[in-house]
Amino acid sequence: METVPIDPAAGDLREKAPCGKMRMMRNLRFSWKYALVILGVFTLAYLVMDFNSRMAELRRLSVQKERVAAEVTQLANTQAALQTQIAYATSDEAVAQWAYEQGHMVRPGDIPVIPVEPVGSTPVPTPVQTVEQPVVSNWQMWLWLFFDEPPMKASN
Repeated sequence: METVPIDPAAGDLREKAPCGKMRMMRNLRFSWKYALVILGVFTLAYLVMDFNSRMAELRRLSVQKERVAAEVTQLANTQAALQTQIAYATSDEAVAQWAYEQGHMVRPGDIPVIPVEPVGSTPVPTPVQTVEQPVVSNWQMWLWLFFDEPPMKASN
């Protein structure tokens, strides 16, 4: 602190009161304790954020693990069903059933029956329905595309 004479005639020497700037500088002295506390707070904040991100990742991976486990179970069931179908398809019973029903083969002792049309009959063609497409002008089509209004029927 600076000492200045307040009343030079009286010889009174008192300490001059520090101004605001000096007072702040005196209060802001560098202290290793404060620096360590601030460093600790930042380190703690970083660790909390890292922990939070790891927990979010854990939740995401847990959901993914459950989804994959369900898919594996479903695929195992599918594999078992397919193996059952393969075992049946390679059996003699399945081959005989296919030959009789879809292969149009006969068993020994069967009399095959082939349907034949009666003599002199003409086959009747199956009528095909045709759908008449409405005629729509270009401006009506554009109106429909832009405003979702169905096109009006064209007047004849």
